Amino acid sequence: MARIIIPTPLRKFTSNQANFEAEGKTVSEAILALTTSYGNLKQHLVDDEGKLRSFVRVYLGDEDINVLQKEATPIEKDSIISIIPAIAGGIA
Repeated sequence: MARIIIPTPLRKFTSNQANFEAEGKTVSEAILALTTSYGNLKQHLVDDEGKLRSFVRVYLGDEDINVLQKEATPIEKDSIISIIPAIAGGIA
């Protein structure tokens, strides 16, 4: 199964789990498995149509999925998927 790494700010929605083992053939299927298991996380990652929110970056290994096949990017059993949410703040 592919492993999804949960960033610290989102772990409060995954019972403080840092990783999630996901079944699926694509990044989209893996994210669906994650948000199905942790329903409160869904609104932070995907929109009403099930598409990744624009401020969420997802990496397969070291590659941004946006330069691959986006959410349709194929995954393998040993794939590592990282979720990187945008963090706002600082001085304007």
